[in-house]
Amino acid sequence: MAQTRVLALVGSLRAAAVTRQLAETAVAVSPDEVEVTVYEGLADVPFYNEDLDGETVPAAAVALRDAAADSDAFLLVTPEYNGTLSAVLKNAIDWLSRPYGVGALSGKPVAIVGQSPSKNAGKWALEDATKVVGIAGGKVVEGGSLTVGETFGKFGEAHAKEHAETAEQIAAVVTALADAKAAVVSA
Repeated sequence: MAQTRVLALVGSLRAAAVTRQLAETAVAVSPDEVEVTVYEGLADVPFYNEDLDGETVPAAAVALRDAAADSDAFLLVTPEYNGTLSAVLKNAIDWLSRPYGVGALSGKPVAIVGQSPSKNAGKWALEDATKVVGIAGGKVVEGGSLTVGETFGKFGEAHAKEHAETAEQIAAVVTALADAKAAVVSA
């Protein structure tokens, strides 16, 4: 199997966020044939504005689009904020959905992980992210969705990758992404 390059977009800007830890877990548990890169720089991407998306696209948006274009698949990790996905992640999807029909997400496999300290486990964020990705042209892969709930009690002071069940689940999501990319290549 050829190397699969996965770009992980983290929907929380906080350095110690559980969301970031889940993306870092994907890096740690990915198989040898998969390279997961956690994108740095979403905080610098301005809110999508069609007036900015012309001849002089902001450098941070260009960098995001370039990183996305160089990727085979995407791992989106979002906290659940007020019952939906984070604005940071939604904004990244908005930039990657343009130009309409041929944006960097178009036709590429996408896995989504939602998380929350509640028992709801980020299910609403996952549902909304799935909808947005589909409209943006990405292909949410079967077996590529995961919700992680009750994160405060589950992880405590430990890093998410130290929680064996969560690490296994994240590994399965990454494998589903690699399999989906392989299926696209062989089709």
